[in-house]
Amino acid sequence: MHSSSIPLAGRRQPIVRQPLYTEDERQRRDETVWTLVQGVLAPVQFLVFLVSLGLVLRYLATGAGESAALASVVIKTVLLYAIMVTGAIWEKRVFGCYLFARPFFWEDVVSMGVMALHTAYVVALYTGAMTARPLMWLALAAYATYVVNAAQFLLKLRAARLQAAASAGVAA
Repeated sequence: MHSSSIPLAGRRQPIVRQPLYTEDERQRRDETVWTLVQGVLAPVQFLVFLVSLGLVLRYLATGAGESAALASVVIKTVLLYAIMVTGAIWEKRVFGCYLFARPFFWEDVVSMGVMALHTAYVVALYTGAMTARPLMWLALAAYATYVVNAAQFLLKLRAARLQAAASAGVAA
């Protein structure tokens, strides 16, 4: 049977993806200072994460550096809160809502889990609800979730760049 004789309902329809940004959203993204703030905070937070991860793993492996490991997770959490607050402002400026804008809905959902785990760590640390070793395991759970979330945002950044390149190709 020739492909042209296959009924339309039986053919695979091309996937039409909604663009990440409308033209207005892209313009607002490019004009707001919050894009730069996010662009600075994200790699700083990732660097602090890597240092803290090393300290936490060192503590779990050797028992050495407990104070440094505990404090590093608090520093990472402070940066996480900073990037979440400024990210919500960025989202409001670009998309008109503080969180859960259509293009970043699932990233924001996972971010809430990341925030919950980091917050649980800080609460447990300051209330004494957990000793150092369980706190470190909680930190690793928070960090694993953070890595998933960071990957989501990197994929979204890549999608935005591909969309911009495709738009530039169409315009040319």
